[in-house]
Amino acid sequence: MGQNNTHLKNHENILYSQEFKLNFSESVGVDWKTLGRRLNIEDNYLEMIDHDESKTPEKAYSMLTTWMRMNDNPSLKELKTALRKMRRMDLIRKIDKFTKTLSSPESSSRTSSKKDTSEVCTALKKYYRENYRKINEIQPPLKVPASVDLMNNFVDLCIVDAVNTQMDVVFNFERKKFLEKQMNYTPISYSEIFMKEKSVILISGIAGIGKTWLLRKCLLDWSNNLIWKNVELVFYLECRKLNQYQNISNINELLNNFYKDIINDFDISTHSTLFIIDGLDEFKYLHELINCSLSCYYPIVNVLTEIQKYKYVVAGRVHAIDQYQSISTEDCDKINIQIMGFNEDGINNYIENNVLEEKKDVVKANLKESAIAKSMSSVPFYLSFMCKIISISKNLYKNTFLTMTDLYANIFLHFLKKHIIKNNESISQFMENNFNKKYVLNICKIAYQLFVENKVIFSKEDIQTFIIDFDKNEETFFGFIERIETSLGEYIYQFAHLTIMEFCASIYAYNCLSSEEILTNKKLKSCLSMICGLTNKNQNSSLKFLVNLNPLKKPCDDSLFLFSIFDRLLKLSRQSGYYYVNLFIECFYESQSSLTDEIKLIVDEREWKISIDDGKTSYETSCENFFVNHYIKSGRKLSTLYVSKNILSDEEKNLIIKCSTNVRRVDFYCPIKLEGWKPKDKIEELFINISRYLITKKDFEENFLPWINLCEGLDLVLHDDIDFIEEICEWIRCLNLKRLRIFYRGKHFHNLDKLKNFITHKKCLIS
Repeated sequence: MGQNNTHLKNHENILYSQEFKLNFSESVGVDWKTLGRRLNIEDNYLEMIDHDESKTPEKAYSMLTTWMRMNDNPSLKELKTALRKMRRMDLIRKIDKFTKTLSSPESSSRTSSKKDTSEVCTALKKYYRENYRKINEIQPPLKVPASVDLMNNFVDLCIVDAVNTQMDVVFNFERKKFLEKQMNYTPISYSEIFMKEKSVILISGIAGIGKTWLLRKCLLDWSNNLIWKNVELVFYLECRKLNQYQNISNINELLNNFYKDIINDFDISTHSTLFIIDGLDEFKYLHELINCSLSCYYPIVNVLTEIQKYKYVVAGRVHAIDQYQSISTEDCDKINIQIMGFNEDGINNYIENNVLEEKKDVVKANLKESAIAKSMSSVPFYLSFMCKIISISKNLYKNTFLTMTDLYANIFLHFLKKHIIKNNESISQFMENNFNKKYVLNICKIAYQLFVENKVIFSKEDIQTFIIDFDKNEETFFGFIERIETSLGEYIYQFAHLTIMEFCASIYAYNCLSSEEILTNKKLKSCLSMICGLTNKNQNSSLKFLVNLNPLKKPCDDSLFLFSIFDRLLKLSRQSGYYYVNLFIECFYESQSSLTDEIKLIVDEREWKISIDDGKTSYETSCENFFVNHYIKSGRKLSTLYVSKNILSDEEKNLIIKCSTNVRRVDFYCPIKLEGWKPKDKIEELFINISRYLITKKDFEENFLPWINLCEGLDLVLHDDIDFIEEICEWIRCLNLKRLRIFYRGKHFHNLDKLKNFITHKKCLIS
């Protein structure tokens, strides 16, 4: 009985034999594409293989390995059946002959013999070079992946020190934190991190930022002897796949599942080994791994703990890596980094390598004109989609990516168009059908229910609690939702991308919940601006396809809906500070609303201060520009304009100019000059603190004198060593100021005569 099992195992193992795959690929010849279709490989994959590989045996090899990857249990029986339908009996005879050879005692003896380290190392490197040279832009792979050659087209990502990253819960404020950090960071070079052989590397980053790109690049560089030269063995493991093997109890067993043809029971314990763990946030048992003191029923958790005995690289979203730090090896030779996406050169290189020549200028123009597009283009996930959407759009409106909600909606509808709509229907035709509206709402319902429970990985039972007929129609959801089979033959599910899941949750909340229900659900706080964004009435926007999806709910009066949200946010701002003021401005911008009479009433209950500093993102500046424009146009006066930044973007310059037209007080904490423009509207109070800046007379005259000439009250804090204090006195003496206070060389002066006497006395002492 044991011999029969061994024979059967060897019989199926033939598929994983490199020798078999190479020989078979050479024998298939030009029929490789026909065989691919018989094996149910979709034409878009076959066309991609045909385009990417130049020689017929390489095309056949790529087709065979693609089929094996797409099937959890590929079998010789299935392969033979396909060949029989093609009348390729010659290939069936070759398979039988190879199987017989593999099953012979001599072959078994050779198979069971121990491989030496160099053999395993060489095989691993060859495997990575063959299988990881190309990567799909969207992870996980969808039905129409776009393949990127990492060896030739890899674009360097910005990498920064992440020791001080903020801990956060799943989803909440991840995008906001990323945009804040994007404003001020010092990149670390790829070579500084990976040329040096660190024992532990923790890599964090928001969804879609390029963590997997970076890890695959590392695999290729190790395979080509460019990094980790003293590491003998490197094993790459994806957490989404580890979820399928919860009952594996040790590292060798795990490796024999993923690398059985390469290592063949090779003992790694005495060799220099490095593990790469990708997608920690997708690990189903992350809570058990972090809380290792808890009794755990899943052996795979112990395996991941055991990996810490070796060198390792772990990558995941910020919240997961922050938690993992608490249990990662206490090692001085550890580095914690965060991926910030593409820099400007990287964005331009990506466009050059991946966008059609006739569309490149259109893409660049859109990224330049939209502050949202410009901010998010550093994230590979968003850049990839924006390039696709812009490239295929026939009627691209100027405001396609005006708001963050617009960006998300376009990505959502691109998913819908490419992965769900089976014919050539347009989005507008598809969404005219009530059945299709219900279908979209059901996707969003699944996302909402799981989003508020922080469930990234979920089961069919989880979904069936709120989508009763999911069992009958689950295939229709694929594209947005992916199904993964576990080692126990069960299925787990996840959304194709967490960005999509978050936006779907926002769509459901807008269509099915009241403003009160939305505001009282703390889990929806990170979605609030997008929920408000769905009220945007711009008919050129694609948002119109995602509202009024619920026939059981009367179309809501968006003005009342927004008023209740705005009112709550401003009331919370009085209790909890400026965070809710910023959230109000963000929601106001996303909704592209106006100051209605009702909103004016709640806005007038507080004073409004606008600040421009290094901590503010370009997105926040866009939001403030929109709000200030409406606020001042309504005849209202800002309380304060605060400026603590001297290198300004165009958006920031516009904001200063706009605020200056109707503001009571202006505070400057650094020199500021706006070429070709000077203020012309009176201000009540001007505060200038340049005690840290030793500027010239010319700079003072250009930067500050135009503002001083317009103020009624002046506070001036000067550097001790300026050499034109007398000229400042003369400038001020010509003005009719109601109030003056100057701080100079440790003393306060409330009138110019006292300051003049002080200056004269100092001169006498010096002489």
